[in-house]
Amino acid sequence: MTIAADPARPQAPHRWSWIDLVAVLVAAAFLLPLAYLLSVSFKSPDQVLSGSFLPEAPTLANWPAAFGATALTRFIVNSVLTAVLGGVVTILIALPAAHACLRLDKAGERLISIAFGSFVAPPIVAAIPFFFLLKAAGLLNSVVGLALVYGLTNVPVALWLLIPFLRRIPREIEDAAAIDGAGPLLTLVRVIAPLVAPGIAATAIIVVILGYNEFLFASVFTFADETRTLTVGISLFQGDRLVNFGQMAAASLAGIAPIYLIALLAQRWLVAGLTEGSVK
Repeated sequence: MTIAADPARPQAPHRWSWIDLVAVLVAAAFLLPLAYLLSVSFKSPDQVLSGSFLPEAPTLANWPAAFGATALTRFIVNSVLTAVLGGVVTILIALPAAHACLRLDKAGERLISIAFGSFVAPPIVAAIPFFFLLKAAGLLNSVVGLALVYGLTNVPVALWLLIPFLRRIPREIEDAAAIDGAGPLLTLVRVIAPLVAPGIAATAIIVVILGYNEFLFASVFTFADETRTLTVGISLFQGDRLVNFGQMAAASLAGIAPIYLIALLAQRWLVAGLTEGSVK
C-alpha cells in the first residue's frame, strides 16, 4: 500500500551537497568566458583596455559595426554549410569503413590503427596535398571544396566514435540478413544503421562542431568573402596596430549562436548516443 504525498504539506528544503557545489563550479567555469565575452561586446575600446569585468558605460555600437565591417552573416552561413556538408561526407565514409574494418578481423585492426595514426600528425602536413588536389579539381576557394576537406580529415574521429557502437551488433544479425538475400550494402543501410542510429547521430554532431570551429584549412583554402568561414572572418577584426575587441566579441557571440542552437536541439540524441556507446 502506498500513501500519496499531501500537496498542502510543505516540502523539506533542498540540502546542498558537495556534488551540487562541484556542479555549480563547473557550470560557472564554462559560463564565465561567455559572460566576459558578452560584457566586452558592450564596451568601448577605452573600457576594454581598463580591464574591468562589467562595462561602465554600455554601448550597442559594436554590434552593428561588427556586421558592417565584414560580411559576418555570410561567414556564419559558410561555416554552417561547410560543417554540415563535411559531417555528411564523414558519416558516409566512416560508417561503411568502420563496419568493414570490424568484419576484416586482424586486417581491419591494422586499417583502424593506420587511420588513427593519420590523425596524430599535425593538420598542416595535409595542407599542401589538399591544396593541389582542390586546385586540380577546381574546388579551391569554394564551400564544397572546404567541406570535402573537413569530411575527409574528420574520418578518424568518426571511426573512433562509431566502432564501439558497431562492435555491439552480433554477426548473426548480418547472417540472417544475408540468408534473406540482402547484400552487404543493403544490410548496412537497412539493418545495421538503424540499430546504431544514436551513435551515428552523436558522431555527426561532434564532427559538425569540429568542422564549424576549424581555422587552419579555412584560412589556407579560402581567400574571398564569398567563401570565408566565421573563424577566418573573426581574425579580420585584428588590424596591424589595433584590435577591435568589442566588435570581435560581438562577432564571436553571433557566431556561437548557431552551433549552440544545433547542440541544444540535438542534445537528446547526443547524450543518448554517447550513453548507449558507453554501456555494454
